[in-house]
Parts: sequence; structure tokens; C-alpha cells
Amino acid sequence: MSLQKPVLTRRKLLQCATSSAAGAALPVWAQPGKAAASSRSVVVAQVVDFSQAQQDVSKDFLIGSRAAWQDINARGGIRGRQVQHLALETDGSAASLRTALNTIKDNPSCVVLSGSVGDQIANQVVAQSRQDNLHVAHVAPWLQNSSLEIDDKTFPIFAARQEQVTHALKTLAVMGLQELGAVYASEQDYQVYHGEIERIATDMKLKLQSFRNTDNIRSLGQKLTARTPAILLFIGGTPELAEFTLGLEKQSRQRYIVALADVNLQTMVQMGAARSTPVIATQAVPMVNASLPVVRSYRDTLARLFDEPPTSLSLAGFIAARYTYEVLSDVEGTLTRQSALAAFQRRSTLDVGGFRISYNAQRRSSTYVTQSMLTADGRLIG
Repeated sequence: MSLQKPVLTRRKLLQCATSSAAGAALPVWAQPGKAAASSRSVVVAQVVDFSQAQQDVSKDFLIGSRAAWQDINARGGIRGRQVQHLALETDGSAASLRTALNTIKDNPSCVVLSGSVGDQIANQVVAQSRQDNLHVAHVAPWLQNSSLEIDDKTFPIFAARQEQVTHALKTLAVMGLQELGAVYASEQDYQVYHGEIERIATDMKLKLQSFRNTDNIRSLGQKLTARTPAILLFIGGTPELAEFTLGLEKQSRQRYIVALADVNLQTMVQMGAARSTPVIATQAVPMVNASLPVVRSYRDTLARLFDEPPTSLSLAGFIAARYTYEVLSDVEGTLTRQSALAAFQRRSTLDVGGFRISYNAQRRSSTYVTQSMLTADGRLIG
């Protein structure tokens, strides 16, 4: 397999995604030269949500996964068999997801579903797979929902929303935190997430005020009053958060924003946002400059294959693929959809280059959370 850098940069990936027919779920960006699975290949599917609200998260996560699978193939694949990485694009709708899952169901060479992204589509995959009785391992999804009951076919490895929020707010406990503001970037974000955020606040014994954006997120930032909590939990993506912080520039009260793992602080810096408001962002993976073996491998692979800077989300995609590979490599006997599912169902403790995966009684693995801070003067710490 050639190690020449692919011609698809992040921008071109996005252009490819947005040019697809609405409502279609099409296999895109499979391994170069692998248009059809051979008898010696192993098909690994990945459902990717390229709706407008999720595309910033999905494109980075997908780049990380692609980098990992290409590197794995360059090193011999899975026990000598090349991996066909079948990325299935959706537009976030139930119809496009059903098409994607039918593609997996109808392909006997597909042994696993790995790295579903973003959060909402990962939730839908769990529900739809259960409804359709799809017996395939759903591995390392970008599943942030901490309220979802995990079934025996789903294997989340990243810290969920509650662990992220708890970790971030503990660092602010010295401020005598008693109340919290929750800012929802869109009405959809409010409808999907407010119940879970209210439960988390109740568990932490915090008084919660909710703020819903119905029109202009920058305007919402400008309308906050002196009675608004100093700590604001932001539920939304990077572009929306950047706009919101610009609205906060006219506020006299110092505020701190807590963002979750979907936010990319490097992009925030490039957008010139948060010039007067510190932003603390949680990450469900190690820092991209960490010395852990899996992070070093990620940086080396990304530099060799893509003209993209390291980000926490593409590192998550890389780790998702590496975990999938590690378990599939240890399957005894013939590698099939059934034997792969059985291997994951053992939920064995595994160390992926320093990223430890160990499942609890709730069938969840990681409580691993790190955080970075974008200071009011534009410096990125962490």
C-alpha cells in the first residue's frame, strides 16, 4: 500500500460530503484501490453524520480513523488480511441511517461497525440496531449520552457527558460554585440534551439556569444580565461557541465557559474568538502533545498521510480504529461478524498504547477526561 499523502484534505472531505445527494447513505472514502472487497479483505464499516450541525466533529474523527486503518494496512492488516474501511455518510436523518445500516446488514464481509460519529447518530445507531435486530458489534462510537443504557452489542470507550461535565466543574469548585448556566446553541440541542444536563446538575447539587438560542447565538450572549451565572456550560459546536463568545465581549461581568469534547479550541483560536472570555474544553482522549505511545503513533501517522494538524477529535477517531484492530486481531479461528461480536462481548481490559480500556458494570469503559483552556488573551493552555 502506498504511503503517499492522500489528495483529500479536510476541506475536500467536506466538499465530497456536502455534494452527495440528500438523504443518501453512500460508502465514501474507502481505502484507495479497494472499491470492492476481495475474499482476503476484512470490511470495517463506519457511520458518519455529515449534517450541518455535526460535520465539524465528524470530519476530524473520520480523518483520524482513516489514518489508523491506512497505517494498519501498510503494516499487514489484520493477520495478513487487508482492511476495507467502508465509511457510510449520512445526513443525520432516520432514513439515511437506515440505508447505511442496511448496507452493513447486506454485506457478509462486514465484521464490525466502528467509530460511529457524531453523538446523535451514535445514539440512533444503538436504537435502530436494536429495533432491526442487527447482530454486529458497535465499537468505540462517539457516544456522549451518559443516560443511555448500553446493550450487549455496544462498546463505548470514551468518557460520556457526565464525566466530562463533572471533571470540568471540579476545577472551578474553588470559586464556591452553587449555580450553573446551560447555553444551548440551537433548539435541537435543547430538545436532545436539556433533560440529561438537568439530571447532571441535580446530581451535583447545582442550581441550573437554561438559555436557549432561537435566532442569533451572538445576540444571546449580548442579552445576558448580571444575574446570569458566572459559569456557563455550552452545548453546541465550535462555530456556535465562537459566535457566542463574541457576543459576550460587551458584558461587564467576567464569565467562564465550559465546553464539551465536541469543541475544537485550536479552531476557536483561528477564528479569533473568546478574546475576553476564558473557555475550558474537556477532552475524552489524551492531549495531542502527550508522550503516550498511541499519541506518538497518531502524530507520526497523521503527519505522514494527511496535511492536517493534530486535534483531539481526530485522535479519538484514531484510537477508535486502533482499539477495534486490537480486538479483531485476537479473534480465535475464522474472523466473522459472529466471532468478532463474541470477542468484544468479553469486554476484556486492554491497553491501547497507554489509553486504558476497562469496562464497568454498566458496560461503559472510560472515565478518562483531560481539559484545555483558551485564556482571555488567546493563549491555549494544556
